[in-house]
Amino acid sequence: MDDLMAARSQMAFTLGFHIIFSCIAMVMPFFMAISHFRYLKTGNVIYKNITRAWARGVAILFITGAVSGTVLSFELGLLWPKFMKHAGPIFGMPFSMEGTFFFIEAIALGFYLYGEKVFNKWFHWFTGVVVGVSGVASGVLVVAANAWMNSPEGFDYINGQYLNIDPVAAMFNKAWPLQALHMVLAAVCSTGFAVAGVHALMILKRKNIEFHTKAFRIAAIFASIAALLQPLSGDLSAKDVARRQPAKLAAMEAHFKTETNVPLIVGGIPDEKTETVKYAIKIPNGLSFLAFSDFNAKVTGLDAFPKDERPPVIVTHFAFQIMVGLGTFMMFIAVLYLFANWWKKIWLTKKWLLRLFVIAIPAGFIALEAGWTVTEVGRQPWIMYGIMKTKDAVNPIPGLVYSFYLFSGIYILLGITVAYLLYRQVKMVDKLYDIGSAEVDAH
Repeated sequence: MDDLMAARSQMAFTLGFHIIFSCIAMVMPFFMAISHFRYLKTGNVIYKNITRAWARGVAILFITGAVSGTVLSFELGLLWPKFMKHAGPIFGMPFSMEGTFFFIEAIALGFYLYGEKVFNKWFHWFTGVVVGVSGVASGVLVVAANAWMNSPEGFDYINGQYLNIDPVAAMFNKAWPLQALHMVLAAVCSTGFAVAGVHALMILKRKNIEFHTKAFRIAAIFASIAALLQPLSGDLSAKDVARRQPAKLAAMEAHFKTETNVPLIVGGIPDEKTETVKYAIKIPNGLSFLAFSDFNAKVTGLDAFPKDERPPVIVTHFAFQIMVGLGTFMMFIAVLYLFANWWKKIWLTKKWLLRLFVIAIPAGFIALEAGWTVTEVGRQPWIMYGIMKTKDAVNPIPGLVYSFYLFSGIYILLGITVAYLLYRQVKMVDKLYDIGSAEVDAH
């Protein structure tokens, strides 16, 4: 493994780890706040118990996300010093604002965890809402920085110089709104299905039925609404990518030749040498319509770009297919669940519906990772699209492979520890959380 691949692998591994925990930490506080609100309105102690259980989970995941995110900020300087030298002054604003929201989130979480007997009950609930809002704001600002890498704006690039820098224009780059929307919906969808799936599994095991049923319904509603909105967001994102990053769209769809009336490819195995796709289902004129809302539109293929400026087709295409396939699966479950809620309530008690949610526990996170792979690998070979290549930004000092091994080991240990803590949280529900009102107050 050379230093460039080691740097890319380390960044991919640590980002892939961080993105899961940061998404859960963004969304879980809203589940917690909804449950808390229902306790305050109804006085039902089960909602108080659910809130306490989820609050402990939020604390564990917040710490994990904070630690892994802090390491990432160091990695940017360690692995990509040339990129940070030029890009830092341009897109530093969202990072600094993200830091501010991170502090607000941490303070609000402290208030929430330790302020139950100190604050007014509604102010205490409000601090939980602030945790969620700050977490989403942090996530959106980080996405703004990443979107700038896909759509560099806010400066003039003249003769290798970065002039007339406008950090505000850089932060509000054209890729940001849709990328942020897609990311937030993905976070809600993946976290919702994972949480709902865990509680569905406990219901199937006949453990703490009322506790897990109430928790399941809160998470399942969030997951289902997000799963139905996500395809709309995906369609808008695809049209945006077709306009701004045609090479990425071509790699996503393994579209090699520029032409009109282009079919939409479902599945298939791309062959980059022969520039063909085998075993695919082709929907006539589908890609032309998906990209430009016109069945006869011309779609730019990979042949419009020099071979050394094309993204890796196989990885991008497979990642895109996985994301869309799992997204469709979750949308199918969402339709069934919402239909059951409104017109077929008997389905809500059926094992087959709960089993679908259990099967979907990893689906959202796999789709999340696949979508992030499409975004990052589909931008290659550019770290700053159209301006700076990734190979020109890597740290020239040899030995980056040892850094990759070290960080991978640390993250694996951290992941095992967090998984054990969360498993213990679920396993100890009847001893720690699903207890009477007097016992709750004594904790």
